[in-house]
Amino acid sequence: MLGAPQPVTASSTPLVPIPRRPLDPAGASGQVRWWYENELGWPTVPGDPLRLPVGVRYDVLDVPAEAGHAAVRRLAPGSPVALHGDRMLLLVAAGSAEELPGLLEWLEWGALALDLVAIGAGGLMEAPSPPVPHGERAAPVRVLRAAAPCEAGAPPAPRDRVGSQGAAVWLRPPEPGCEVEASLPTLSALGDGGGAPDLVRLVNTVATQVHRVRLRRACAQPPAMRAQGR
Repeated sequence: MLGAPQPVTASSTPLVPIPRRPLDPAGASGQVRWWYENELGWPTVPGDPLRLPVGVRYDVLDVPAEAGHAAVRRLAPGSPVALHGDRMLLLVAAGSAEELPGLLEWLEWGALALDLVAIGAGGLMEAPSPPVPHGERAAPVRVLRAAAPCEAGAPPAPRDRVGSQGAAVWLRPPEPGCEVEASLPTLSALGDGGGAPDLVRLVNTVATQVHRVRLRRACAQPPAMRAQGR
């Protein structure tokens, strides 16, 4: 589950690799933590259920899943995307959360109440279970330690899930050995014709889809309920 949005401050501190911990033999939760910290190099928060601090390697855009599916097509193939119930969690460059209010104003979405939440430094994200290829569920530890190839443009293969990590699941899982920052949308990529879209185009797509979902739901309500919502 995502933590409440927190004030975001930009940091210029270079990323320092997290020391590799020995594999925790205490069940699936220890294997999941090991996968995040050792295979991905992502920090985790002590406790159960396992949570990931946001704002270190990435920020998160939390949007309705119905609207998020349209935005996924604009993301680079390696950009991680998670599902949590009826919400989609789009990973974007660290520091993007503090840019979102001004960006929405610039795109002329600021006057509308959008079901769009940016989680930055100080926020938390529930850790989805690591993906495991079909046919290898009998040896989860060995599979979790196997780094998948990082192939641009190649969609992830069908995956099963291991562990006990609740409802959060990876739609596009991060790949061990691939730096997630290289595929995340940033403001600095504005106008760039490269693989990863800039944050402006992504936010505009998400806001447009969120607004369409809101209008469609409003039109589906009985007239009396529509009048109350005005």
